[in-house]
Amino acid sequence: MMNPNRLSLTPFSPARMFMRSNPLALTAVPPMIKWLLIANGIGFLLRIYDPQLMILHFALWPLGNYPVAATGISVGFKPWQLVSYAFLHANFFHLFFNMFGLWMFGRVLEQVWGQARFLLFYTVCVIGAGLTQLVVVSFIQSGPVAPTLGASGGVFGILLAFGMMFPNVRVMLLIPPIPMPAKYFVLGYGALELFFGVTGTEAGVAHFAHLGGMAFGFILLMIWRRQGRLGG
Repeated sequence: MMNPNRLSLTPFSPARMFMRSNPLALTAVPPMIKWLLIANGIGFLLRIYDPQLMILHFALWPLGNYPVAATGISVGFKPWQLVSYAFLHANFFHLFFNMFGLWMFGRVLEQVWGQARFLLFYTVCVIGAGLTQLVVVSFIQSGPVAPTLGASGGVFGILLAFGMMFPNVRVMLLIPPIPMPAKYFVLGYGALELFFGVTGTEAGVAHFAHLGGMAFGFILLMIWRRQGRLGG
């Protein structure tokens, strides 16, 4: 959970003043996040209804052409998959934790930035995560061909933005329940993702997609910062 009183140390005054004057920002569901939650829910239901169609055509596949056993069809990367993969999830818990993270860290950002800029930032992170994962699985990693799906890359970009804009807000892990400043929370998660990605010790998770979402989000934040638009 977050403590708005810690925001007195954040360097971005427009966001700080907004939070002080809008206590409901910590509990509300802003419009764009609401629509993203709905869209991800619909994507999850469609994957359950027709998993073959949704996974084969809308998950993110590596570059190339790969025959699918017993189907007579082939799969491979298509441009729209850089967006569509983020609306598909492997199971309910995959969906729940991604959407919880989107709501928890994104609700304040949307109310500071507005709907359009929040959606732009999230989309850049999703596409950046997809591009990073595409490069890694197509040219660097070896092993069985598998699709990438889930909103995690976009959520990690949102997490990074929250940590940069509100570095001293205290957040708490679910496991273990240890409160810490957001800046250390973000650094810790980033370091773990890099470790797991490089060592391959947690297979089946797109760690480089998470890092890509953070990297592209960081670049966009730096552009906005130079333009004086970071705080809203």
